[in-house]
Amino acid sequence: MNTTQTAPAITFELDERGVLLTCPQCGKRNRLRYEGLKQTFHCGQCRAELHLRSEPIDVQSDLIFDAVTRRATIPVLADFWAPWCGPCKMVAPELRKIAAEGVGRWLVIKVNTEELPSLSHRFRVTAIPTMILFQNGLEEARQAGAMPAPAIRKFLEPWLRG
Repeated sequence: MNTTQTAPAITFELDERGVLLTCPQCGKRNRLRYEGLKQTFHCGQCRAELHLRSEPIDVQSDLIFDAVTRRATIPVLADFWAPWCGPCKMVAPELRKIAAEGVGRWLVIKVNTEELPSLSHRFRVTAIPTMILFQNGLEEARQAGAMPAPAIRKFLEPWLRG
Protein backbone atom coordinates (compact mmCIF):
# COMPACT_ATOMS: atom_id res chain seq x y z
CA MET A 1 0.00 0.00 0.00
CA ASN A 2 1.39 3.40 -0.97
CA THR A 3 1.06 5.89 1.88
CA THR A 4 2.79 8.75 0.10
CA GLN A 5 0.61 11.83 0.07
CA THR A 6 1.02 14.70 -2.32
CA ALA A 7 1.42 18.04 -0.58
CA PRO A 8 -0.85 20.86 -1.74
CA ALA A 9 0.71 23.02 -4.43
CA ILE A 10 2.58 25.98 -2.98
CA THR A 11 1.65 29.20 -4.71
CA PHE A 12 3.79 32.33 -4.58
CA GLU A 13 2.87 35.87 -5.43
CA LEU A 14 4.23 39.32 -4.66
CA ASP A 15 2.24 42.27 -3.36
CA GLU A 16 3.15 45.70 -1.99
CA ARG A 17 3.94 44.32 1.48
CA GLY A 18 5.55 40.94 0.95
CA VAL A 19 5.66 37.51 -0.59
CA LEU A 20 2.32 35.71 -0.42
CA LEU A 21 2.45 31.96 -0.19
CA THR A 22 0.09 29.14 0.52
CA CYS A 23 1.07 26.78 3.34
CA PRO A 24 1.77 23.30 1.95
CA GLN A 25 0.33 21.73 5.12
CA CYS A 26 -3.00 23.47 5.67
CA GLY A 27 -3.55 25.63 2.58
CA LYS A 28 -3.68 28.99 4.45
CA ARG A 29 -2.28 32.03 2.63
CA ASN A 30 0.55 33.73 4.51
CA ARG A 31 2.51 36.93 3.88
CA LEU A 32 6.27 37.00 4.38
CA ARG A 33 7.09 40.69 4.79
CA TYR A 34 9.94 42.04 2.66
CA GLU A 35 11.54 43.59 5.74
CA GLY A 36 12.20 40.18 7.27
CA LEU A 37 13.03 37.80 4.44
CA LYS A 38 16.04 36.37 6.30
CA GLN A 39 13.90 35.12 9.16
CA THR A 40 12.37 31.68 9.59
CA PHE A 41 8.63 31.84 8.97
CA HIS A 42 5.77 29.75 10.29
CA CYS A 43 2.22 29.41 9.03
CA GLY A 44 -0.21 31.60 10.94
CA GLN A 45 -2.67 28.72 11.20
CA CYS A 46 -0.84 25.39 11.59
CA ARG A 47 2.66 26.71 12.52
CA ALA A 48 4.37 24.69 9.75
CA GLU A 49 7.73 26.16 8.74
CA LEU A 50 7.49 28.14 5.50
CA HIS A 51 10.26 28.78 3.01
CA LEU A 52 10.78 31.32 0.27
CA ARG A 53 10.39 30.09 -3.25
CA SER A 54 13.42 28.48 -4.77
CA GLU A 55 12.52 29.85 -8.21
CA PRO A 56 12.42 33.37 -9.65
CA ILE A 57 9.17 35.20 -8.92
CA ASP A 58 7.37 37.23 -11.60
CA VAL A 59 6.76 40.90 -10.82
CA GLN A 60 3.27 42.04 -11.83
CA SER A 61 3.50 45.85 -11.46
CA ASP A 62 5.79 48.83 -10.93
CA LEU A 63 4.36 49.26 -7.44
CA ILE A 64 5.26 45.71 -6.45
CA PHE A 65 8.73 46.05 -8.02
CA ASP A 66 9.37 49.17 -5.95
CA ALA A 67 8.14 47.51 -2.77
CA VAL A 68 10.34 44.43 -3.26
CA THR A 69 13.52 46.28 -4.16
CA ARG A 70 13.15 48.95 -1.45
CA ARG A 71 11.97 46.86 1.49
CA ALA A 72 13.73 43.53 1.08
CA THR A 73 16.39 42.90 3.71
CA ILE A 74 18.28 40.64 1.32
CA PRO A 75 19.74 41.50 -2.10
CA VAL A 76 17.23 41.34 -4.97
CA LEU A 77 18.39 40.22 -8.41
CA ALA A 78 15.99 41.49 -11.08
CA ASP A 79 16.05 39.76 -14.45
CA PHE A 80 14.71 41.99 -17.24
CA TRP A 81 13.57 39.70 -20.05
CA ALA A 82 11.05 39.24 -22.88
CA PRO A 83 9.19 36.13 -24.08
CA TRP A 84 10.57 36.40 -27.63
CA CYS A 85 14.22 36.71 -26.52
CA GLY A 86 16.35 33.63 -27.25
CA PRO A 87 19.16 34.48 -24.78
CA CYS A 88 16.50 35.16 -22.11
CA LYS A 89 15.18 31.64 -22.61
CA MET A 90 18.72 30.28 -22.30
CA VAL A 91 19.40 32.11 -19.02
CA ALA A 92 16.06 31.12 -17.41
CA PRO A 93 17.25 27.69 -16.14
CA GLU A 94 20.46 29.28 -14.86
CA LEU A 95 18.43 31.81 -12.87
CA ARG A 96 16.35 28.96 -11.43
CA LYS A 97 19.59 27.40 -10.15
CA ILE A 98 20.69 30.72 -8.63
CA ALA A 99 17.29 31.27 -7.00
CA ALA A 100 17.38 27.77 -5.48
CA GLU A 101 20.89 28.35 -4.09
CA GLY A 102 19.98 31.72 -2.61
CA VAL A 103 16.79 30.98 -0.67
CA GLY A 104 16.93 33.30 2.34
CA ARG A 105 20.15 34.97 1.15
CA TRP A 106 18.90 36.68 -2.01
CA LEU A 107 15.69 36.89 -4.00
CA VAL A 108 15.42 36.52 -7.77
CA ILE A 109 12.59 38.36 -9.50
CA LYS A 110 11.66 38.50 -13.18
CA VAL A 111 10.48 41.62 -15.02
CA ASN A 112 8.79 41.00 -18.36
CA THR A 113 9.80 44.05 -20.39
CA GLU A 114 6.81 43.60 -22.71
CA GLU A 115 4.36 43.81 -19.80
CA LEU A 116 6.23 46.43 -17.75
CA PRO A 117 7.98 48.73 -20.25
CA SER A 118 7.96 51.57 -17.73
CA LEU A 119 10.50 49.69 -15.58
CA SER A 120 12.75 49.05 -18.58
CA HIS A 121 12.60 52.75 -19.40
CA ARG A 122 13.18 53.88 -15.80
CA PHE A 123 16.26 51.67 -15.42
CA ARG A 124 17.46 52.34 -18.98
CA VAL A 125 17.45 48.69 -19.95
CA THR A 126 18.49 48.71 -23.61
CA ALA A 127 19.46 45.05 -24.02
CA ILE A 128 17.92 41.88 -22.69
CA PRO A 129 18.48 39.87 -20.72
CA THR A 130 19.76 42.41 -18.22
CA MET A 131 20.24 41.55 -14.57
CA ILE A 132 20.23 44.35 -12.01
CA LEU A 133 21.14 43.77 -8.38
CA PHE A 134 19.29 45.91 -5.84
CA GLN A 135 20.12 46.31 -2.17
CA ASN A 136 18.19 48.61 0.17
CA GLY A 137 16.38 50.10 -2.82
CA LEU A 138 19.54 51.06 -4.68
CA GLU A 139 20.95 49.63 -7.86
CA GLU A 140 24.31 48.12 -6.93
CA ALA A 141 25.31 46.40 -10.16
CA ARG A 142 24.05 45.38 -13.57
CA GLN A 143 25.02 42.92 -16.24
CA ALA A 144 23.59 42.58 -19.73
CA GLY A 145 23.63 39.28 -21.60
CA ALA A 146 23.03 35.64 -20.83
CA MET A 147 25.36 34.04 -18.31
CA PRO A 148 25.68 30.54 -16.84
CA ALA A 149 24.91 30.06 -13.14
CA PRO A 150 28.58 30.22 -12.02
CA ALA A 151 29.02 33.63 -13.70
CA ILE A 152 25.78 34.92 -12.15
CA ARG A 153 26.97 33.71 -8.74
CA LYS A 154 30.29 35.53 -9.24
CA PHE A 155 28.35 38.67 -10.23
CA LEU A 156 26.39 38.44 -6.93
CA GLU A 157 29.29 37.65 -4.58
CA PRO A 158 30.57 41.19 -3.87
CA TRP A 159 27.18 42.20 -2.46
CA LEU A 160 26.38 39.20 -0.30
CA ARG A 161 26.68 39.53 3.45
CA GLY A 162 27.49 36.62 5.71
